[in-house]
Amino acid sequence: MRGQTPQCFKLSVIKQAHKLSENDSNFTDDCGLIVKYGLGKVFVVEGDMENIKITYPSDIYMADRLFQVRSTLFPQEQNLSDLKDKVIAIFGGTSGIGEAISEMAKEYGAKVYASSTRTGVDITNYKNVEQFLEGINRETGKIDYVINSAGVLRIGKLLDREIEDIKNDININYIGSINVAKASIPYLQKTKGCMLMFASSSYTRGRALYSTYSSTKAGIVNLVQALSEELISDGIRINTINPERTATPMRFKAFGKEPEGSLLEVDKVAEASLKTLLSDLTGQVIDVRRQV
Repeated sequence: MRGQTPQCFKLSVIKQAHKLSENDSNFTDDCGLIVKYGLGKVFVVEGDMENIKITYPSDIYMADRLFQVRSTLFPQEQNLSDLKDKVIAIFGGTSGIGEAISEMAKEYGAKVYASSTRTGVDITNYKNVEQFLEGINRETGKIDYVINSAGVLRIGKLLDREIEDIKNDININYIGSINVAKASIPYLQKTKGCMLMFASSSYTRGRALYSTYSSTKAGIVNLVQALSEELISDGIRINTINPERTATPMRFKAFGKEPEGSLLEVDKVAEASLKTLLSDLTGQVIDVRRQV
């Protein structure tokens, strides 16, 4: 087993231990003193690999890297009935994860406006995004939540792909997210609302054959972390949903048939997404995993 700091004591007890040990150098740590002088019982509790001690400059570097890739599980305690009468705008909301979120939110009484290129809303076109949100606001008088689940995943070696095709990936997956975020801010300032973006399990390490997809998803995580700090004074929360491999039409198109039970169901991602919207979290990467 490995010991970690901090060791925790009542202040009065640890002060007494060090007072008693003023002329005693035969110990290695504070717990040793407590035991030696019979000042209390020592218990072992479970630690965490990320609970690192900052001693050297290199430790600060490691802590910063840990912060960048840190993630959390979605908040289970949120009650989805609190979605009733909330106004939700969803980009990429007519298929896959976006469609599942849309249907589930409607079941709980939310007013959902789902868009995609099928409905004439292209997130790479800032004016399209603005017009979609303006229309919702005119009709309802508010927008509580904005979700961007639109994305594209194309497989192939970078050398073999056309540059215009690559640019299209970046425009949809990354520039589109910036368009959605920027256009949503004025509405969410009024409602103290929340935005959701979507990453991928490949954001922490680029994957061969879909380098542009992996790198744009890493960009989205950085974007959300930065915006969470920019928008905190406006009362706007923004988080990233990070599902593992999910059973969506986009994945089926890219990878074909995969072993049954190996993919996450879209309803699980939808539930996690809606509960995150209702939470107080901001700037977080929310992992959604299959139960195994």
